[in-house]
Amino acid sequence: MRILIGAGGTGGHVYPALATAQALLQNGDDATRLYFIGAVGGMERELVVESGLAFDSYHEVLAGPVHGVSPVRTLFSLTKLTLGAIQALVYHIRIRPEVILLTGGWANLPVALSARLLRIPIVIYLPDIEPGLTIKALQRFARKIAITVPASARFFPRGKTVVTGYPLLQSRLAADKGRALARFELDPERKTLLAFGGSRGARNINIALEQQLQRLVDSGIQVIHITGELDWERSQRQVGALAEHPHYHPFAYLRDDMGLAFAAADLALCRAGASALAELPLFGLPAILVPYPYAWRYQKVNADYLAERGAAVRLNDEDMPEKLFDTVSGLILDEARLNDMRAKSKALANPDGARRLADLLRQIGRA
Repeated sequence: MRILIGAGGTGGHVYPALATAQALLQNGDDATRLYFIGAVGGMERELVVESGLAFDSYHEVLAGPVHGVSPVRTLFSLTKLTLGAIQALVYHIRIRPEVILLTGGWANLPVALSARLLRIPIVIYLPDIEPGLTIKALQRFARKIAITVPASARFFPRGKTVVTGYPLLQSRLAADKGRALARFELDPERKTLLAFGGSRGARNINIALEQQLQRLVDSGIQVIHITGELDWERSQRQVGALAEHPHYHPFAYLRDDMGLAFAAADLALCRAGASALAELPLFGLPAILVPYPYAWRYQKVNADYLAERGAAVRLNDEDMPEKLFDTVSGLILDEARLNDMRAKSKALANPDGARRLADLLRQIGRA
């Protein structure tokens, strides 16, 4: 079966696409052939190459944002999207995919338009709880819409959604606490805070953590801090001599070992991107979720979903400088509350998302 996968823009769109590709290759037969399509100059190319997955080809099309930009930029983007649709049409004719998976990003629009002309079935995967503009625009082209949690079904026509869960890479699923403690050289007697900001980092989280770092380690907490590559040098200068503290473990970014970081932690401090809906419950990891204030409201919706179910607490970005230390210490040093949050988080876990989405693609492709 020939399957085309389209994703781009952020890791939250690309990683579930790669996890699904991994499941298709592991559980398919020798006749399964995968293709990837992204935006010209998109960050997705690097992630696809790093994954090492056996895509038959990688293709790029022109695309650009049409929301939240100037009228001139919108006109320029519409021109690029039109040209991108022609590029995608030529690519579709050449590879003849039997089904297409789209997980988000502006490059999905020209791919969907050209697929509609050729009547190629499309499956959309919605990583977040609430759809953004791209997914809303794409839904009319989709045969089925795969969703992470049942709460997302209300945004789409009845009977069009399938709850698959969030597709996770095998490196996440295979992580365990023993290996994690050894990998990061952690003290098993101390509680561990994992602070990170997603694939691009989160400067406000970094700054708030840096300001409270001395108090955190002095209170018996050890910290795994993933700054993001763009903020690494500034962050290391800011913490100064604390960068060498035995209970502070900073990294610019973790790729293959991110699952071990989750397994090692007792509490997470992070944004509320789509992956939080899957990765935190997979490890039963309580979290302090800080929605990105300038994003589409989906991060707030994601954070509230976990918080309302007792698996996390929400902390607004502007409140971090004042409330971070008390919020972290009040949770991580309260074993009874931490255990309750662990259990409630674990109850939301759905580790079979990649396999279920792969099965749905095969089903639609054979129909």
